[in-house]
Formats: sequence, C-alpha cells, structure tokens
Amino acid sequence: MKKTEKMLIKFIQYFLLILLSVICIIPFYIMIINSTRTNAQISVAVSFLPGTNLIQNIKSLNKTISMMVSLKNSILISLPSTLLSGYFGTMAAYGFSKFRFRGSKAMFAIALATMMIPTQLSLLGIYQASAKMKLLNTYWPIILPSVANTATLFWLRQYIESTIDDGFIEAARIDGYSEIGIFHNIIIPLSRVGLFTISIFNFVHVWNDYISPVMFISRNAKVPLSVAIAIVKAADYQDQGAIYAGVTISVLPILVVYLFLNSKITGGLTAGGIKG
Repeated sequence: MKKTEKMLIKFIQYFLLILLSVICIIPFYIMIINSTRTNAQISVAVSFLPGTNLIQNIKSLNKTISMMVSLKNSILISLPSTLLSGYFGTMAAYGFSKFRFRGSKAMFAIALATMMIPTQLSLLGIYQASAKMKLLNTYWPIILPSVANTATLFWLRQYIESTIDDGFIEAARIDGYSEIGIFHNIIIPLSRVGLFTISIFNFVHVWNDYISPVMFISRNAKVPLSVAIAIVKAADYQDQGAIYAGVTISVLPILVVYLFLNSKITGGLTAGGIKG
C-alpha cells in the first residue's frame, strides 16, 4: 500500500473518531450550558454560550427539593453498595475460579442464569421482605442486594483466572496463610485493577438507579439525586433551567470520576481480556 493511501486511511479514521467524539460531547455540553440560562432563553433557541443564571437556577431548584441533601443520599447509597459488591464479588469469584468442588460449575451456571432475569421481577420479593423487616424508607433494601452482584462475580472470575497464577496461592499456603489471609493479602491486591474497573461501573449503575429508590423510599428527605430530578420535573412549574441545573449536578460527579480514572478503566478492560 502506498504512503499516500495509508495517510488517507489514517485521516479518515481520525476524522470519524473526532466526529463521533463531538457527537457524544455536544449533548453534555448543551446540558451544562442550559443550566446557566433562564427558562425563556432555553425555550427560544439553542446556544453554545453560557448564561448568567446558574445561581438562580440552583436556588429555584432548592425550592422544590434540597439537591445537597439528595447528593449526600446518593453517596450514602452508592459507596456502600459499591464496596459490598466489590468485596463479596471478589470473594465469590476467587472461590469459583481457584477451588474445584462438586457442583461448582452448575452453581456458577445458575448464577449466570440469574443475569437473564430482569431486576424489576425481583423487586417485589425484596419489597415484601423489607416491609416485614421494617426496612422501608431506609437504604438497606437498595444496598444489601448489591452483595450478590452476578455481573461482578462473572467479571472478576474471568479476571482472576486470566491474571493470577495458582503458584502465588500455593506459595502463600506453604508460608502458612489461611484461606481468608490469602484472599485479603494475595487475591484482593492482585485483583485491584479488575476490581477497580468493575467497581466504577457498579458505582455509576447505583448512582443512576431510579426504580429501586422510588420503590423503597417515600420520604423526600431521603431520596437520591436520580429521584430528586424526577420530583423537580413533576413539580407544578416547569423551570427548564432548574431542571438542567439538577441534571448537571447529578452527572458531574460521574464525569469527573471518568476523566480522572479513564486510564484505569481502559487498563482494567484490557487486562481482563488477556489470558496467561
């Protein structure tokens, strides 16, 4: 292939990648810009220039519901859910990956089969159990199910099998480590890239979850941001500037996490696909 043809192909590739990036970025940029504009300005036309109404939009937003309280609620739900999912998911993945016992393959197949069941179908049972245990209007019905996260189990099992050699585990046993000691001192440190990657996805999923908080929490003072935005949208007035400000407040933490941890996410995805 001639040099000019290679340069042309590279040019087309870069052009398409840049175009795709712009298409993905524009909606987020418009969202942030609209959070600084008035309701009238948003209704008239789309603008790429920021306005001066951000503070007023946030004040208007807080007349319906406190966004800072909702932000705190989202953190109180998302962080424990992510930590529990990562810890127990790694423990289960270690067991299925490095231990051979009767029925292990069947149990793992059953666990994977549960991924085919829509989450909404299990919510009724969780609701009934939570009502009997008097856990409604608390965060526990949302946090506790994260302990049994099948997607985390599947991802980390593949990661542990592909990156952790059995020799490390055998050497630790010879040195006198117990199985729980091996888990804490060998498996978790060596799985940190994969664990870190899946934890970010779990955090984003719980942060954006709407159905579970609506089902288990009825008090406005306890709702997370995902529900708070819906409450603002359902209010009697339709202040688009305030709604955009609320959505921006909800999305910005996720964008910041991604911008700072992008290399770790891509590194974890790559490492999880390498065998040997």
